Amino acid sequence: MTLIKSISGIRGTIGGAVGEGLTPLDIVKFTSAYATFIRRTSQVKSNKIVVGRDARISGEMVKNIVCGTLMGMGFDVVNIGLASTPTTELAVAMEGACGGIILTASHNPRQWNALKLLNECGEFLNASEGNEVLRIAEAEDFDYADVENLGRYVEDDSYDQKHIDSVLALNLVDVEAIRKAGFRVAVDAVNSVGGIILPQLLRQLGVKEVTMLYGEPTGDFQHNPEPLEKNLGDIMGLMKEGNHDVAFVVDPDVDRLAMICENGDMYGEEYTLVTVADYVLKHTPGNTVSNLSSTRALRDVTEKYGYQYNAAAVGEVNVTTKMKETGAVIGGEGNGGVIYPASHYGRDALVGIALFLSHLAHSGMKVSELRATYPPYFIAKNRIDLTPDTDVDLILAKVKELYKDEQVNDIDGVKIDFPDRWVHLRKSNTEPIIRVYSEAATMEAADELGRRIMDVVYSLV
Repeated sequence: MTLIKSISGIRGTIGGAVGEGLTPLDIVKFTSAYATFIRRTSQVKSNKIVVGRDARISGEMVKNIVCGTLMGMGFDVVNIGLASTPTTELAVAMEGACGGIILTASHNPRQWNALKLLNECGEFLNASEGNEVLRIAEAEDFDYADVENLGRYVEDDSYDQKHIDSVLALNLVDVEAIRKAGFRVAVDAVNSVGGIILPQLLRQLGVKEVTMLYGEPTGDFQHNPEPLEKNLGDIMGLMKEGNHDVAFVVDPDVDRLAMICENGDMYGEEYTLVTVADYVLKHTPGNTVSNLSSTRALRDVTEKYGYQYNAAAVGEVNVTTKMKETGAVIGGEGNGGVIYPASHYGRDALVGIALFLSHLAHSGMKVSELRATYPPYFIAKNRIDLTPDTDVDLILAKVKELYKDEQVNDIDGVKIDFPDRWVHLRKSNTEPIIRVYSEAATMEAADELGRRIMDVVYSLV
């Protein structure tokens, strides 16, 4: 059993002993701490908290506990039911609520679930806010409402359509061009909420034909739910039959978007954001942001239009903070997460799909042809396993000193930018390892760079 408490929420495997897995008591404790934090800090004159969830098998149980606890803390609950993460984020703002909780373990397997915490803007708590929730939980520094002040409970299933309406209303979403293109689209929704909302979105965008794979929201995922090539053999095989123009693949909470070309080849999740940014920058002046572990191709595309690219520390809240600081008009993460401020400051696969199809319709190209227009980079991902008593910070400081003559960024671990490649070393917050991401013009060169830096680290250990 596993239970991980972090600034972004609480996640774990269902069951087990209290404090060792995601048990009902742990859910009550953490929900109570979050409600206390909101009560003390929210500037919104509202008593509502929105709750949405993905289709995990444990979702009904977790939802009942969370909603009951919030009511016990005196908050009115708006349960929007089976809903994507971006739908829940938008619902917080549309409701004028003072917060929201998303019940999803994102790309983790079926035995996991999690509580992800939102502020009154429908955005994730920052590090200091998350730490305060952890402190309140640890101290059990909360009081429950008396019988006269218990919260109320309502269900509202209208937010899928409200989310779709907000996407269709975006200036750069060209429904008429998509309709004229007559696209045939396949979707792998991995048996979660994407199977509910994405067919509705695609039909309202004017897509000619929609084929669903694993569209039933049973929570019994038919493959590992992380949208990586090694997990997507079925949808890639479907695309190889040659009957579709593009396939979209999402994770269980629909904030990450991967794509597959008409010939069955992976588009590359790093290039989801790159492609959408190309379309946005073609029509909108402004800067871009991604995290340090994302492809250099976004920088290349941004500079092509004469704008500035900036890197943020890994983590969605870090990316959105940097986007606000730099006036970015598009940003996100290399895992297929598109953040488009004209919609909202959250990763949103629906926005990504609508902007990508608009771009594809205007280009007149096949998906594989469009992919070939972007700079070719490959990212290798490795890890260095260390002992619990290893001073990881000291090792990273030594690496930084060794490469001080190169372009080095230390806002999140150590990233070394060479003229034609880069490597990023970042320590895990939950286990004694260093993650090593490296990028170059070929996978062989990227892996060679990563392993060369790994050897340097081993020599320092």
